[in-house]
Amino acid sequence: MNEQHSEWDVVVIGSGPAGQKAAVQAVKAGKRVCLIEREVGVGGACVHRGTIPSKTLRETALHLTELRNRLGRHVKVEMPPDLQLASLMDRMQSVINAHVGYQTRQMQRNGIVQLHGRARFVDPHTVAVEGVRGERSLVRGAVVVIATGSRPRTPADVPVDHEYVYDSDSILSMAYLPKSLTVLGGGVIASEYATIFAALGVQVTMIDRAERPLAFLDREILDRFVESFEAHPGCAFLGSAKVQSVAWNGVDAVVTTLANGWEIKSERLLCALGRVANVEDLAIDRAGLAINERGHVPVDGDCRTAVGHVFAIGDVIGPPSLASAAMEQGRRAMCAALKLPVRKDCDLIPTGIYTLPEISSVGIDLATAQQQGLDAVVGRAKFAELARGQIAGTPDGLLKLVIDAGSLRILGCQIVGEGATELVHLAQMAMITGADATLFVEKIFNFPTLAEAYRVATLDALEQLAERARLQPQG
Repeated sequence: MNEQHSEWDVVVIGSGPAGQKAAVQAVKAGKRVCLIEREVGVGGACVHRGTIPSKTLRETALHLTELRNRLGRHVKVEMPPDLQLASLMDRMQSVINAHVGYQTRQMQRNGIVQLHGRARFVDPHTVAVEGVRGERSLVRGAVVVIATGSRPRTPADVPVDHEYVYDSDSILSMAYLPKSLTVLGGGVIASEYATIFAALGVQVTMIDRAERPLAFLDREILDRFVESFEAHPGCAFLGSAKVQSVAWNGVDAVVTTLANGWEIKSERLLCALGRVANVEDLAIDRAGLAINERGHVPVDGDCRTAVGHVFAIGDVIGPPSLASAAMEQGRRAMCAALKLPVRKDCDLIPTGIYTLPEISSVGIDLATAQQQGLDAVVGRAKFAELARGQIAGTPDGLLKLVIDAGSLRILGCQIVGEGATELVHLAQMAMITGADATLFVEKIFNFPTLAEAYRVATLDALEQLAERARLQPQG
């Protein structure tokens, strides 16, 4: 069989958020770009198995929660027994199709050539692509970008069968909404699914080795999150726990046995213990690369690997494993590869976690500020004290603004509560432009809005600083 050969300025392997952004950035710089995708449609796991499907289910859970909160005790809202899970995501395929269609048109509009097939390195510059019918082509790139994403990590002692025990790719293939669910893990994916199913009325037990889920978060924000999760009937987080075994009892339950002898029984179990890079079929050794001890491709600050012209972006390089960060990595990698200028004030990437309630942050928290030797103060705004918070039924929300005591410069912002992932961008823009916190006092907000929390938090911080000044001895 004859092989087709082609030469490109940039070859991108993988069409998820990272790969697509890298391809678009390169073609905007006038480069000839080839993008290789093994799946039928573009978008990667983010679109087909991750972000889009899970957020579609989350939207249903969110509306159900809001309905319960707003109707109060007057109307009881319950899920019917044996509810088909697919019925809660009836818009999912249309959302996926729309997103894939948009991404495909964007790439076609920009002249990005797409190849459908499995990619495998031949040498540091050459990638072999095997099509669905066995046809083979060789593509050579001056720059090569690895953006192949990740897959669920499954420990050998967790028998994932996709019928009773699921991973984060198969969890939404369940036929019916279970009455109870055990979630192994305390990271972003575990926390998102745990709170989504809890909001749908499922009794959820989260189990993790760590003392708390989402351990990288501000402790006060985290405490509010756990409290909100455990407010759902039958829901609990078991921290500092070691799983000894997981097994389907053959009758009615998955039995999770802990090292302390406890047994947790549930109809279904989700194993969400992290993800590993999709590089096993790439033959990256032929490119002169190897994964590290965590199973990720090591890179520098520009996402450049040990081989100068090869870059790796997105989940293959490890945390934070967020779509927003992956897209920025794709853009940054291409700017570095093509020697394009990069604005330094764009380094500030917010974190968005789509739990119920949402959590988002940007910059640093108080503990980090203190570790860095900064004199900082925290202003707080509780959603329960905002008119919009009461109207929307989100009284458990909290916005924290970390402010430098001397300059009033904003150092960071942490938010828990519905709308957090939207609200955080106000703090991000203020930090990027160098505005101090008084901006939020002097400007006018719509009323009633959750954005008013910024004014409330700033006034709280200024009051603390004024009180500190009053207590200082006069010189």
